[in-house]
Amino acid sequence: MSNKPVRIPGPDHPISIEATTRRVRVVVAGTTIADSREALVLREASYPPVYYVPVKDVDMRQLTASPHTTYCPYKGDCSYYDVPAGGERSRNAVWNYAAPYAAVSAIDGHLAFYPDRVEALEVQDSP
Repeated sequence: MSNKPVRIPGPDHPISIEATTRRVRVVVAGTTIADSREALVLREASYPPVYYVPVKDVDMRQLTASPHTTYCPYKGDCSYYDVPAGGERSRNAVWNYAAPYAAVSAIDGHLAFYPDRVEALEVQDSP
């Protein structure tokens, strides 16, 4: 049994998840490691929006699992990946919730990227 608190998004801490038609592209060391037109955008409280890219649109060969983990009471246990091509800057640059809580279950099977740990995280309007 876990002693971790579980919180439900609400008026005091809103979370919304929407599909976006925008193209999300992630580049590290000149290599595109993610390119999707099926990303989700998660908006949480006053934080900047986060784009979650489907695993199928990520070149997983460019990532290595990191031992780093965190916990979010709204989303669950979080695992991280390094992008070796990006060097020290790209350690723990990618994260996912392998078993997200029900309120955010849409992000299951998706990865997110820290914009400051990759060369470029481009979000473009789709034609």
